[in-house]
Amino acid sequence: MQKITTYLWFDNQAEEAANHYVSIFPNSRVVEVTPMIVTFEIEGQRFIALNGGPQFTFTEAISLYVDCDTQEEVDELWARLVEGGEESQCGWLKDKYGLSWQIIPKALPKLLSDPDPARAERAMQAMLKMSKINVKELEEAANG
Repeated sequence: MQKITTYLWFDNQAEEAANHYVSIFPNSRVVEVTPMIVTFEIEGQRFIALNGGPQFTFTEAISLYVDCDTQEEVDELWARLVEGGEESQCGWLKDKYGLSWQIIPKALPKLLSDPDPARAERAMQAMLKMSKINVKELEEAANG
């Protein structure tokens, strides 16, 4: 059992949200459902969803960061998570429940920390213009 578990407060859609998330990510499952609490796992990470009522909503002050291996993974996760939600910038989106996600390809941090500061800056400037991160465009920008 993990020591720290992310606890997500929903109005009354905890089970719907948990089912939605496990349908998107491989190696995921709903563990337990009660009228108020739904426990689920995504890639071995445990989450608890609460039907807590409308008093509190999600903000961008917290987000779930997804480390993606490929552009295809970015594209697929982005499309599934943003459906019914809204795009933001720099790889951020809000899903249909208002939860913020960062869908980030592994290439992004590498490009932004390039030993050549000019390459890193060009990649940064390209990223700032993007909603969904596009690795090919970042690499082209970094190369000048």
